[in-house]
Amino acid sequence: MALVPWACCPWLVLLCACAWGNPKPADPKTEDVRNCSSSPQYLPVTAVNTTEKLIALRQQMHTHNLSAYIIPDTDAHMSEYIGEHDKRLAWITGFTGSAGTAVVTMGKAGLWTDSRYWTQAEREMDCNWELHKEVGTTPIVNWLLTEIPARGHVGFDPLLFSVASWESYDAAFQGSDRELVSITANLVDLVWESERPPAPSQPIYVLQETFTGSTWQEKVSSIRSQMQKHHKAPTAVLLSALDETAWLFNLRSSDIPYNPFFYSYTLLTDSSIRLFVNKSRFNSETLQYLNSSCTGSMCVQLEDYSQVHDSIQAYASGAVRIWIGMAYTMYGLYKVIPKEKLIADTYSPVMMTKAVKNNKEQALLRASHVRDAVPMIRYLVWLEKNVPKGIVDEFSGAELLDKFRGEEEFSSGPSFETISASGLNAALAHYSPTKEFHRKLSSDEMYLVDSGGQYWDGTTDITRTVHWGTPSAFQKEAYTRVLIGNIDLSRLVFPAATSGPVGFQSSSITMGKGMFTSIEPGYYQDGEFGIRLEDVALVVEAKTKYPGTYLAFEVVSLVPYDKNLIDINLLSPEQLQYLNHYYQTIREKVGPELERRQMLEELAWLQQHTEPLSAKAPHTTSLFSLLVVSTLTILS
Repeated sequence: MALVPWACCPWLVLLCACAWGNPKPADPKTEDVRNCSSSPQYLPVTAVNTTEKLIALRQQMHTHNLSAYIIPDTDAHMSEYIGEHDKRLAWITGFTGSAGTAVVTMGKAGLWTDSRYWTQAEREMDCNWELHKEVGTTPIVNWLLTEIPARGHVGFDPLLFSVASWESYDAAFQGSDRELVSITANLVDLVWESERPPAPSQPIYVLQETFTGSTWQEKVSSIRSQMQKHHKAPTAVLLSALDETAWLFNLRSSDIPYNPFFYSYTLLTDSSIRLFVNKSRFNSETLQYLNSSCTGSMCVQLEDYSQVHDSIQAYASGAVRIWIGMAYTMYGLYKVIPKEKLIADTYSPVMMTKAVKNNKEQALLRASHVRDAVPMIRYLVWLEKNVPKGIVDEFSGAELLDKFRGEEEFSSGPSFETISASGLNAALAHYSPTKEFHRKLSSDEMYLVDSGGQYWDGTTDITRTVHWGTPSAFQKEAYTRVLIGNIDLSRLVFPAATSGPVGFQSSSITMGKGMFTSIEPGYYQDGEFGIRLEDVALVVEAKTKYPGTYLAFEVVSLVPYDKNLIDINLLSPEQLQYLNHYYQTIREKVGPELERRQMLEELAWLQQHTEPLSAKAPHTTSLFSLLVVSTLTILS
C-alpha cells in the first residue's frame, strides 16, 4: 500500500481527512443522465422544471440592465449550512447540493460544482441548465466572457458576496470591457415572492448560565478591553458571523440547520451595544436579560435586522474606526466603510476569543463527549446485532443514530448531516445517504459513520469505521495505518504558536492552549472502501525538559476503535501503550455513565472492546511515525 500522507494536505501537522492512496479521478465527460441533447422527456423524475423561474428572473435582469446574474450558495453570514429562507441556489436550479455557483445569462444558465455533486446535479437539474464540472472564479468568468457582449453588466447581491469573492471577480473582469454591478435587491427573491419560506420566527432564548463559560457582560468587557489595547484604537467591532453574536450574548435559536444560531449582526462600540435582529422573537425575560430598556454602555439596543446596512453607513460617517473580520464580512457592509476608517483582520476578536475555551467551558465540553459516547456505543451495539440480519441500510442507520443522540440530556440535535457510508460509498469522503439513494449494510463490507451532536454544553464530532465480518489483510493494514496516524498525532508534542487547521473554514490559525480541534486521518480506496478515524482533542500545555512552551493534545472523544480491524503487529510499543491507556480512560469515564443508566448490554460491549491489547510479534517502524518525527524536527 502506497502512503502519501503529506501530498494531500499542505500542513505539516496533519489534522485533516486526507485521501491517502490513489483514487481514480472522476471522468468529466460522464454521460449526462438528463439526456438533454436528445429529448427532455427522458429527464429523471427527480429533475426540477425551472423554465418559468428563469423566464421571470430574466425579466428582472432586463429591468436592471444586466447581461448576467451570479447566484452563490451562501447566505449573508457565510454560514456553513443554509436555512430554507436562503436556499436561492436550490430554488432557481433544482440542485440541492451544499456547494455550487449558478450564473444566468439571457440565453443560457450554468451551474459550477465539484465532483462530489456531479451525479446529484444531473439528477436534479432540467435541460435549462448546463453543468460545469469545475469550480472557482476563473472558469465562471471565462465562460461569461464568451457568453455576454462587450460592455455587458454582470449583477450580484453584495450581501451574498464575501469581500474575497468580490475582489476575485472584480480583478478577473478588469480590462474585459464587462462590468461587475452590485444590485441591492436580490433578483431571485423578487421572483421567489410568496413561494419563499418565511424568515424564521421561533423564539430566541437565553442559554442557561450553567452552560456558559462567562456572562455576556464579561464577554463584552473582554472585547472592549482588546479594542482599547489595539494599536489602531478601534471604536467599534462589527460582527457578521452568526456564531459570533450567539456566543457574545449567550443566546440561541434554530434558524440554521445543525447550528443553534439566529439571523443577526452586532455593532459593539466603546460606549454602546447594538444588536440587529427581529425584536419580536424576544420575550420579556430575554429583553430584561439584555437590559434593552436602558441606555448605558452595558445595555443592548435592539435594531431591526434589515437596517444594518444603513446603520453601519451612518456610524461610519463619523470620526470612527471599525474593526472587522474579513472572513465573514460581506461586501455589502464592507463597501460602506471608508478604507481609512477600516481595521481589517482575517477574523474578528470575538471569533478568536471564543476559539479559546476557559476552564469551565473545557469541563462542559468534556462532559458532553462522555454523554455523546453513549448513543455511539448504543448504535454500534445495535448494528453488531442487526446488520447480519440484512435489515439495516445507510439511511435508516443514520436516522437511528440521530434518534439515539436526540434522547440524550441537553441535546439540541445533530451538529451536521450524518455520514453513514457502506462499502464503496465510504470512499467518498463527504457522502451522505438519502431516503431515495442508499445501500444496505453488510457484514462483508466496511462501514464508516461520521456524526456529531449539538448539546447545550458542547458540540461533538466523531468518526468510526467498523467491519463485522472477516476483513482482508489489505483492509486491516489500511485501517491500522490510519489508526497509527491518529495515535501519532494524538501523542504529538509541538512548539507553541504552531499554525494548524484550528481554523474557521479554510484558513489556519496559531494553535493555543484551550482550543479544540479534530484529528481525522483517513484512507480512501476508490470503488471499494473508505476509512476515517476522527477524534476531537483539546490543546493543552505539555511538560517537557526543554526550554520554551510546548503543546500537546488531550483526546476527549471516548469510543473504542474496531479491534476486528487492528493489526497489533504494526503498532510500536509506544503506540500500543497509548491505545491501552486511551481504552482505560474510556472505561473510567464512560463505564460509570452506562452503569448509572443500567445499560448493561452496552457496558459489557464496552468492557469487551476496551480490553488491553498486547503485541504478538516484533514491530517495524511505520512510515507515518518517521514522517511525524521529521515534521517535529522541521517545526522545532
